[in-house]
Amino acid sequence: RGQGGRCRQGRRTDTRTEGKHTVETPYGVVTITIHGTPKPKRPAILTYHDVGQNHHSCFDTLFHYEDMQEIIKNFVVIHVDAPGMEEGAPAFPLGYQYPSLDQLADMIPCILQYVNFTSIIGIGVGAGAYILARYSLSHPDTVEGLVLINIDPNAKGWMDWAAHKLTGLTSSISEMILAHLFSQEELSKNTEMVQQQREILTHATNLPNFQLYWSSYNSRRDLSLERGGDITFKCPVMLVVGDQAPHEDAAVECNSKLDPTQTSFLKMADSGGQPQLTQPGKLTEAFKYFVQGMGYMASSCMTRLSRSRTASLSSAASGEGNRSRSRTLSQSSEAGAPQPPAPTMEVSC
Repeated sequence: RGQGGRCRQGRRTDTRTEGKHTVETPYGVVTITIHGTPKPKRPAILTYHDVGQNHHSCFDTLFHYEDMQEIIKNFVVIHVDAPGMEEGAPAFPLGYQYPSLDQLADMIPCILQYVNFTSIIGIGVGAGAYILARYSLSHPDTVEGLVLINIDPNAKGWMDWAAHKLTGLTSSISEMILAHLFSQEELSKNTEMVQQQREILTHATNLPNFQLYWSSYNSRRDLSLERGGDITFKCPVMLVVGDQAPHEDAAVECNSKLDPTQTSFLKMADSGGQPQLTQPGKLTEAFKYFVQGMGYMASSCMTRLSRSRTASLSSAASGEGNRSRSRTLSQSSEAGAPQPPAPTMEVSC
């Protein structure tokens, strides 16, 4: 495993094809899965999953959703599996030094070089949201938009660290990851989704790898975001969290640190800890408006939106050639949630 240095492109081919690829980076090999054909002057949609997951378990429900097909036919989609998280990955040898979340973010330029893309719209969940946020702060010119689900921009404090250590004495790594992924209500009800995730963790041959990714997440640095400060996102951002999610408070705090003219905050009712799995329809509708706000898919016909209670403001009038980083505001799906005053627009077909 290399340490530092530039991207190694020995495995890169000039012709990008759909399917699974491995990309060598200064911090190890990362697996990506590509869907779609490159579109001129359009970014790729790049996803990054949470701990205890891979791109299949984290994103298949959303990206296989019927209305999502209208979006993904307009973009190339690049799913990133964190090192050792891909299906069938062998366990790393004992003593393997797993990359930090900052180093995982530093792998992304190698991925973009490999696929020959210059910009992305990032969709990340949990640890993946942090990684994409960190990448965006260090490479703002390559990120046109961010969808951050369950983001926690803060480093773990001493109290959190002590609680985590205490929990580790009485709980298995699987149970700690489940408590990170799902709400207490979902865990107590032992929903089908919780059962499926527990089954994945219980029978994973690469469970030690999951623990390494989990440890890196819990050792993350504070993003140090500050509204009106130098450390902030330079692109439109949509924050998403379930109203009962473990990360609700962290997402609300993150929202308070961002530019309100560039930030949408979507708090989803009845979605639990994994809104991309439990509410793919609502998230798809919000995401359509989000990409419209950047000037893409301006003429798109959104059939379900006329039936949706989700209200949005989208600067969709901007053309394909005028993709200024436009303001997009999505109101919460939770009734009565405070939002900046703004008109609403619904598109029906």
